[in-house]
Order: sequence, then structure tokens, then C-alpha cells
Amino acid sequence: MAGLVAADSGDVLWRGNALAPSRRNAAMFYLPDGVKPYQDRFTIEVLRFFARVYGQSAADVTSTIASLELQPVLRKRVSALSKGYNRRLLLAIGLLTPQRVLLMDEPFDGFDLRQTRNIIDVVRKAAGSGRAFILAIHQLADAARVCDRFILLAGGQVRGIGSLRELRMQTGVAQGSLEEIFLALT
Repeated sequence: MAGLVAADSGDVLWRGNALAPSRRNAAMFYLPDGVKPYQDRFTIEVLRFFARVYGQSAADVTSTIASLELQPVLRKRVSALSKGYNRRLLLAIGLLTPQRVLLMDEPFDGFDLRQTRNIIDVVRKAAGSGRAFILAIHQLADAARVCDRFILLAGGQVRGIGSLRELRMQTGVAQGSLEEIFLALT
């Protein structure tokens, strides 16, 4: 979807119409796993830079910093950030962009349970204000806590699509967890 690897087939639809690869950057922002942007810069500098690029206000930066609890690392260089704080920085950058869709790879990697809950709350709040998130998550318990709809993949194939309720009906696993549904489909 992000266009990093050529697709064998299929289309990306945006509001019911095929979205050409050259137009995807206008609709989607991709937050890869494991990237440390501008490693020699301080965290606050990186956030302010992206805010300027995308026309966001100082109040937007302050709000984003507060919601992701980035205050302790604002004067640290990006290269010195822990995995969890780097993930928060990437999410902050994504939240400062104007694209309505954020693609995130393993958004909870590097977080403990409490931190994961905080990030889930931030994602849900942003989704409630009109942002859409497409999350690649291997931990299905985390996926079940944050996502409204699922595309379950195994062996490069789509095994199930739908809400948790729809997937339960599809598999006949009436009270099953997302993990149990995945196992039933694979």
C-alpha cells in the first residue's frame, strides 16, 4: 500500500476510487518500524521541523508531545532514544501530518502494557477525529484492543476480513478471541 514494494495485483481505493501510486502520498503517511529520523537532532527539533513542513501550530506540537508523553526526551538526540520513545516520536510525526490515513508497522513494539494502553488511547482519539489507521500488528491481542476491522493474513494470503463480530460469525467461533479466530482460519 505504501508503494515501497511493487504490487503483484490489486488496487488501493480511496473513497471508492482507485488511488494511483503517484497520489498515495497525498492520502497516506507511512510510519515504518525501526527508523530513527534525523538521528543527530534533538527530539523537539524534529517535531518542530515536521510541524513547520505540514503547517501545524506550536499548540499542535505541544498537544502532541503531551498526549504521547514525550516531555522527558525533548532535549535528547533521536539517536539516544529508546525503542519505545522512538516509536512515540514516529507516531507524533504521523499525527502532525495532514494525511488522513496513517500506515503503521508494529505500533506497540517496545512498549509495556501501560504504555501500550496509552498509545491505544491516542490512536483511538485521533481516529475519533477523522483519522484512519492501518496497523500491521503481529500481536493479535493488541490488534483486538485497538482495531475495528481486521484483515488476517497467513502465508501471504488473506484468510479473513471483517469486524471481530463478523469474523466470529464467519468461523463459527462465537465467543472466540481474535487469536482463536486466526487459528480457525489458518
